[in-house]
Amino acid sequence: MNASPRTALLIGATGLVGRELLRQLLADPRYTAVTVLARRSAGVQHDKLTEHLVDFDRSDDWSALAKGDHLFSALGTTLKAAGSREAQYRVDYTYQFEVARAARRNGADTYVLVSSTGAAPKSSIFYSRMKGELERDTAALGFPRARYLRPGPLDGDRQEHRTGERWALRLLRPLAPILPAAARPIDAAIVARAGIAAAFEPTPGAVDYGAADLFRLGAPK
Repeated sequence: MNASPRTALLIGATGLVGRELLRQLLADPRYTAVTVLARRSAGVQHDKLTEHLVDFDRSDDWSALAKGDHLFSALGTTLKAAGSREAQYRVDYTYQFEVARAARRNGADTYVLVSSTGAAPKSSIFYSRMKGELERDTAALGFPRARYLRPGPLDGDRQEHRTGERWALRLLRPLAPILPAAARPIDAAIVARAGIAAAFEPTPGAVDYGAADLFRLGAPK
């Protein structure tokens, strides 16, 4: 699997982890082409990159474009930005599921989802339940390999303003050496590096990667 050239499909390329995934995928010689589906441009120019600006509510318009050997799904929003739970669910669940379904129909063999610690379809917490439902339902699509990344608090240079998250990270960073992996801030570059490494792991079926796994897989070489 490592020897053959691969192509990548990415959604969420303008987000914290998505920007790192895009940068690393373009730099990785194992990928000959990277396709991005996005609501707005990532502002990147590269010979390997094809970017399609789409309306995710109009799947008939973009489903044929959802092509790549490895699908990396890093789309997401906040409840505050979305304005309601229904709107957040549409972005964090519906759009991601629809892209995964289209990509699988188009021949994608590997699915990598940036999920979250605590993801569980029966969780009493809305966000965790939403992520758990997405994991459950994409696992049923029949990807030969599905990788579910469950990082703790994400760290890095966000483009959007998240006051509460910024203060939480200020408190957590000094405590990182003594915190369990799931509570330790993890840099977006580590998550992205771990996701690409997971995509090339040959283990068949669905595999969950907790925070400790991500720190291990995504450690700088």
